[in-house]
Amino acid sequence: KTIVKIKIFFYKMLAILIAILLAYGYGTFNPNRIAEEKIRKEEDKRMVDIAKNFGLHEPEFKFNGPKTFVQAMNKCIDYLNWTLPLDQRIPRDILVAMAIVESDYGQSRFATEGNALFGVRTWNLETVPHMKPAGIPNARFGVKKYRTKCQSVEDVIAIVNRHPAYEPFRSVRDKDRYNPNITQMVFGLSAWSTNEEYPQIILQKIEQLTNK
Repeated sequence: KTIVKIKIFFYKMLAILIAILLAYGYGTFNPNRIAEEKIRKEEDKRMVDIAKNFGLHEPEFKFNGPKTFVQAMNKCIDYLNWTLPLDQRIPRDILVAMAIVESDYGQSRFATEGNALFGVRTWNLETVPHMKPAGIPNARFGVKKYRTKCQSVEDVIAIVNRHPAYEPFRSVRDKDRYNPNITQMVFGLSAWSTNEEYPQIILQKIEQLTNK
């Protein structure tokens, strides 16, 4: 009986050891996603805090044509990304394409007079600086004005990150931040324009920029 008990104890310990080894192996090659995400977010926050404490300054938005407009956009986006967690960033190709389409490379009236690169509307006409659309002085809405063009980009990023209309965009982004599906993300921004072909227009502009 003693021998039988020893064998049973041995087999139980062996089973426990095997279970521990299997769990360790699984954890090594299949790390806990929740723990991974927590570590990434903590590291993101640390880097953002470092960037803010470093005293970065918003770059000047200087341009004299399409090429330099894209360069100015990229400098602005680089600056903003330093102070944004990874899970709040928007692919630069999308932002640049939207700015080009909405402002005609920074040449639109809203862009030149109000630094508004994206035509963001506001119905809070009493406290928010704005411009009325040409020919509609009695419009119940205005297009937001900004101190700088880079602040216009910053506002768009904030809107896309918080507004319920862009939940489809955020859902796609959250699935794979390191290998984003640009096409699906752009279609997640369909609510930005009343033009049903807006996603195709943005994707076409992205393709043009990529092939230059």
